[in-house]
Amino acid sequence: MRQGGGVEEHLTVGRVAELAGVSVRTLHHYDEIGLVRSSGRTEAGYRAYSPDDVERLREVLAYRRLGFGLREVADLVDDPATDAVAHLRRLRGLLLEQRDRATATVTAIDRELEARAKGVRTTPEEQLKVFGARLYETIGAAYPATRRTEPRIAARVWEALGDARTVLNVGAGTGSYEPADREVTAVEPSAVMRALRPAGAAPCVAADAERLPFADRSFDAAMAFSTVHHWRDPLAGLRELRRVARRVVVFTHDASAAGWRRRFWLTRDYLPEVAGLVADRPPVDRLAHAIGARMEPVLIPWDCADGFFEAYWRRPEAYLEEHVRRAVSVWTRVGPQAERRAVESLREDLASGRWAERNGDLTGLDAAELGLRLLVA
Repeated sequence: MRQGGGVEEHLTVGRVAELAGVSVRTLHHYDEIGLVRSSGRTEAGYRAYSPDDVERLREVLAYRRLGFGLREVADLVDDPATDAVAHLRRLRGLLLEQRDRATATVTAIDRELEARAKGVRTTPEEQLKVFGARLYETIGAAYPATRRTEPRIAARVWEALGDARTVLNVGAGTGSYEPADREVTAVEPSAVMRALRPAGAAPCVAADAERLPFADRSFDAAMAFSTVHHWRDPLAGLRELRRVARRVVVFTHDASAAGWRRRFWLTRDYLPEVAGLVADRPPVDRLAHAIGARMEPVLIPWDCADGFFEAYWRRPEAYLEEHVRRAVSVWTRVGPQAERRAVESLREDLASGRWAERNGDLTGLDAAELGLRLLVA
């Protein structure tokens, strides 16, 4: 082989394909799109892979086999905050979660087979629970690509925490909004989300908001960021936060805010199904009352770094991106048919200029009021 020092360690493209269980054509494609480039060449001019190339390929293939799309994989492996060890830890957590879910499914199927052998048929609800998954186990894997801390919103949350030194973060997810200058304990029920937490993140406990495993007044403050709408019983969860902490800070969405669905063009013109998703949520003023909180509006900056549902209100093209939608629970909850219809309609309106005609007034706004609220008690 030719090309610099350490060439003897390079593996030929054919050998890499054989060892990895992929086709040479796949490796060529990864090279062409810049996902995994070969850093060497054989004397005959064929691609050759260094140890670093192989390490990156291993990460790419592992994420691909866990169901990530190519764009999501590129974002994950190019994350400057994640080194090889962090990738291994994340992959280990995801694979363990996959194993545990498979084991649980096999156990449930075995029980049903035993029941049917006795002439007992399970109910439709029991049958569906075999394959049911927590919502965050469906969308959580896509979080690293687009769900990042928005510093202007984070500043509001951290200011609301006041002088609290010990903070409980409930429904913590990957920990995007955890203050770095305080002693944080995280609570997250989803194993996928826990696995995606970066190395060095706050210690994380597997628990539900409605049953926090802590004594009364264990923390100076408890926070919950964009998670209350996923809790089985939001009121019970908020009362738990109030029980374990002296101060409570909650970032949430006011689904009852006057006309927010009409003001937000995505729900108004393309995804009316959202109205059904929020119909049963407790009104935000009721949530505030449950913990004696004051309520403050939070504007969304036009260049919001955190890719939550409303974040791209002035950047409509973003909603055409698969990896953007996969990191937002709404798209999973409305179902694939509504998603396809909305995306295709938006794509057509952007191409024709119709979206710009309808929403031209947005281009002059630096921030938008779309129902986001901060509850402080």
